[in-house]
Amino acid sequence: MAGGRHEGDLMRREAFPRGTVSALWLESTVLQGNLIGEPTERRIDVYVPADHDGRGLPLLVDLVGFTGGGPSHTNWKNFGENLPERLDRLIATGAMPPVVVALPDCYTKLGGNQYINSAALGRWDDFLLSEMVPLVEREFSCGGAGRRGCFGKSSGGYGAMVHALLHPDFWSAAADHSGDKAFELLFASDWPKVLRAIAKTENSIQKWLEAFFAATAVKVKDGDVHVLMDLAMCATYDPDPDAFMGVRLPVTIDTCEIIPERWANFVKWDPLTLVETHGEGLKRLKALYLDCGDEDQYNLVYGARRMHKRLDALGVPHIYEEFPDNHSSVDYRMDRSLPILANALL
Repeated sequence: MAGGRHEGDLMRREAFPRGTVSALWLESTVLQGNLIGEPTERRIDVYVPADHDGRGLPLLVDLVGFTGGGPSHTNWKNFGENLPERLDRLIATGAMPPVVVALPDCYTKLGGNQYINSAALGRWDDFLLSEMVPLVEREFSCGGAGRRGCFGKSSGGYGAMVHALLHPDFWSAAADHSGDKAFELLFASDWPKVLRAIAKTENSIQKWLEAFFAATAVKVKDGDVHVLMDLAMCATYDPDPDAFMGVRLPVTIDTCEIIPERWANFVKWDPLTLVETHGEGLKRLKALYLDCGDEDQYNLVYGARRMHKRLDALGVPHIYEEFPDNHSSVDYRMDRSLPILANALL
């Protein structure tokens, strides 16, 4: 239309030199035999800054939150930037040095995973360390010892913190945005909701999951996704090889009482538990960043504060920040964390 505004103008971002995103495909060996039949071929999107081929640059790995997959962060995004656009801006304006960023697809039928090894969901810790990162480093001649970092939000923040705790000789920097901690607070109100949900399917987790999967062709309800997430946590922290998709609950079906031996398997994976045995290793990191919104609706700010206090007591150098927001739509916090990681890995 002459003299009018073109439709494409509505989507135009401020122009910065544009990096490239390449897709790698990896046929995983370590994911073979997972109990839920999860596909072993995985896509990894890799961002390389403008005017670079990746050679000699640090490597950051994006661990996305629950219900997400790495390639979703390279999709077009309304009302904001996707991750490549954010990186283009931060690098072009000098806010951070150039880095390669890998975005692996770690999604599962149960909505995601926590980036640890699970007999039910698969060996995702091994996938990252022994397969995904080595592939990206070979293909782009980036990263390497002392030049790798990981970051994420929510379940991805949990993954970043746990990987930093368990593998400080592999990762040299980590950023945990609103990651899962203080499990007793995080799950306190969830188990009654799960029990009410499966009560509608004769208290059968299998029937509930089958009904959920059947409904995905029509409509997925937000409340059901939250129940799915709780069931996925069961298959992650306390998998039962004899149960449907490895899911068993840590509470009694009729009275919602904690089953001590089941709950103990959850708690041992709480970062606040792991820090007691692995906290010293965090001192090897070049950078450790964690933050959380002070109105986080999953009560994660209290776990973040506890972790901050414990890291201080252990003498672990780190940056801790709270911000006036909740758990949702806080990707803007990466403007703070990514420059810290990238500069530390130079």
